[in-house]
Amino acid sequence: MPRQLMPDRIRLHPTHPQPRSLQQAAERIARGELILLPTDAGYAFAWGLDARDAEDRVMRIRRLDSKHPFTLLCRAISEIGSLAKLDDRAFRLIKSLVPGPYTFILPAAAELPRRLKQSKRRTIGCRIPDHPLVRGLLDLVGAPLLSTSLVLPGEDFDNHDAEAVAESALRHVDLMLDAEDAPPGPTSVVDLSGDEPAVTRQGFQPLALD
Repeated sequence: MPRQLMPDRIRLHPTHPQPRSLQQAAERIARGELILLPTDAGYAFAWGLDARDAEDRVMRIRRLDSKHPFTLLCRAISEIGSLAKLDDRAFRLIKSLVPGPYTFILPAAAELPRRLKQSKRRTIGCRIPDHPLVRGLLDLVGAPLLSTSLVLPGEDFDNHDAEAVAESALRHVDLMLDAEDAPPGPTSVVDLSGDEPAVTRQGFQPLALD
């Protein structure tokens, strides 16, 4: 898909994003475009499950290798359950924390979407963000989005500050959804792939599993 000469920046209300603008964003994701969006843990890159070109761009931008795990932004626990193996313990823990700034590492389901199956990963990272824009966009897309944190090698900027994000990262994407500043991030990471749940990264909202 040809790159646009000038990326777009759509401004949306942070708590009541305009439906028409969200629909435009959903249509552009369907076309395979790479976007920036605010989450409940900073701004992030996001793209559709089948958008291989967008994913390749993210890997070049962030200088990632093929083993780097991306996170799936999901609408509900039922959607996570279609992508990962959820036992009762994992289900209860996730239910107690979502929506929120938490990423869950889970055993991958046997049947995955084709693009995810190609990665041959045994675990998968999922989260259900607590941000009106993301939740509205996911409803319109009707499927999870792949995402990764907005980190640019060699650049130091606040990835929760909308103006700093636009100045540093807008040139790398097709579209930025600007809903003002986002919570700072990062997410807490909860590993549910082993015998016992474990917090492997404390986010900006510290988490205890006791």
